[in-house]
Amino acid sequence: MRVTWEAQGGQAAAIRLGLPPKVLDTDALTESAAGELDRLVSAAAPEAGRERPSRARDAMSHTITVEDGGRSTTLTQSEAAMSPAFAALLGWLEKHTVEH
Repeated sequence: MRVTWEAQGGQAAAIRLGLPPKVLDTDALTESAAGELDRLVSAAAPEAGRERPSRARDAMSHTITVEDGGRSTTLTQSEAAMSPAFAALLGWLEKHTVEH
């Protein structure tokens, strides 16, 4: 599985403009870490498509793309309306990804 993560918008959008996405390949992870990532993706996927009310116009949004076995799934949520499962996945990725 290969996961890419990037942030868009927000008040610091100009700083991130042109930065490459962060990338994580499960081949570089331990079996335990890869299993944990798979569980987090499975939990976040159903939540990522649901709209949640948001009042923050300048909120940053996050896009996580998961490529696995020829399938690609894109998950997007705003910081102002993020589900707990998406936040857990995002936090885990922030600790384990490198810029590419």
